[in-house]
Amino acid sequence: MTSPTDLMTGRRETTDGRTLLVIERSYRAPLEDVWAACTEPGRMERWVGTWSGDPDSGTITFRMTAEGEDAKPEEMDVLACEPPRRFVVRGRQPESFTEDGSGEKVHWEMGVELTEADGTTLLRFTRVLAPGDTGRAMVASVGPGWDYYLDRLTAHLSGDDVAAVDWESYAGGSAWYREHFA
Repeated sequence: MTSPTDLMTGRRETTDGRTLLVIERSYRAPLEDVWAACTEPGRMERWVGTWSGDPDSGTITFRMTAEGEDAKPEEMDVLACEPPRRFVVRGRQPESFTEDGSGEKVHWEMGVELTEADGTTLLRFTRVLAPGDTGRAMVASVGPGWDYYLDRLTAHLSGDDVAAVDWESYAGGSAWYREHFA
């Protein structure tokens, strides 16, 4: 049986004074195919969720279908969309705010950057974390989840059964993230 700590791959980076969770995956697939799997609503739905709306308007609605039928859609601000290389979104509803420890509310923000070399596409996922203890608590919650979702993306891109990526194998990864982001 695989230990949750074997599945945790995130690392911390600091960029522009912000702490990031960074998770990378590489694929023997064309950049355009990975982009489509990460941005086309029908393809995304197979591994994480789906979106609707017009990205050119600056706002979309995203719903995490991998979270089950009760998952509520969230409005997201599109901060960057540069096909087929990069997108960044930020939650805009009050439920997507996180206390930063000083009483300030911090919108959660995530992005994907793709690069390709020699037939391999590298995906770099980033999630901005709140500062201090709140960020450590946040990463302990979201880190295992994003390792899980990105492994589901890997299964989708390789033609494997996405449902075979079992959440229970990832659920215990919170301690690993707390330790590595302490």
